[in-house]
Amino acid sequence: MNCYECHQSGTATAAVAVCRNCGAALCPEHVKVDPQHLERPEGMGVATLKEPARRITCLTCHDAEHQF
Repeated sequence: MNCYECHQSGTATAAVAVCRNCGAALCPEHVKVDPQHLERPEGMGVATLKEPARRITCLTCHDAEHQF
């Protein structure tokens, strides 16, 4: 599978990830990886897990989520 963003510019670059929002295939140049802190129920509340998960998005979805 090739990177969607590279394909739009006329090149073919192997994809290494998929955007969790739009599903676009992404090469290392067009991927955005952020930590995602997960919570789980614990007793009468919730506990945040110590190690964050990965949250992989394309640059378009990342910018859309952070446009405040």
